[in-house]
Amino acid sequence: MKSIVVLTGAGISAESGLKTFRDSGGLWEGVDVMEVASVEGWYRDREKVLEFYNVRRVQANKAQPNAAHLALKKLESKYDVQIITQNVDDLHEKAGSANVLHLHGMLREAKSEKDDNHIIDLGDKAINMGDTCPKGGQLRPNVVWFGEMVPNIEPASQIVERADAVIIIGTSLVVYPAAGLIDYAPVNAPVYVIDPSRPAYPGTGHDVTFVEKTASQGTPELVEKLLNS
Repeated sequence: MKSIVVLTGAGISAESGLKTFRDSGGLWEGVDVMEVASVEGWYRDREKVLEFYNVRRVQANKAQPNAAHLALKKLESKYDVQIITQNVDDLHEKAGSANVLHLHGMLREAKSEKDDNHIIDLGDKAINMGDTCPKGGQLRPNVVWFGEMVPNIEPASQIVERADAVIIIGTSLVVYPAAGLIDYAPVNAPVYVIDPSRPAYPGTGHDVTFVEKTASQGTPELVEKLLNS
């Protein structure tokens, strides 16, 4: 069975109603990303950061997978599908995908300030000041912020190295280190980019097919093509 590696970003979750906090009309429109998504922001105002992620956690819990997520699950009927996502929601898991690696952590999880190995599943529950681990460390969202290492980047690169084909959905791949993942794909592995805006492809040497459609439109079409090939 051939291995297909799928790299997903915000574009696939947006169609399930999970827009970024910077989107127009959003609850946190106008908030500086560094205030709520950086190590410095956390130490400056923990309560503000916790409130931001508490709101997002409830939204993510209510969101349901769209046609793109469901199509990727269907692709598993013929291929070994490995999903590497930059998203912190669990929509791929809700769709039933078996192999999902989260580069930037998960909204539904909390971890301790003092112990990175202390991780708990919250569901949609809030994290409040004073919620601590057994070692006394304040709980925080288990997401990767600006200024922090991306611990899953190495296993992600190893997955891409073994790809027979790569599908990129809803991400421009311009933010590093995630943007560098495509460089690990074998040169003979075809690459499919699903995005209505046709982003600039960051890699070199690959046979690239652009599917200029939204995730929920383009992914099912491409999946059917691959299943029938």
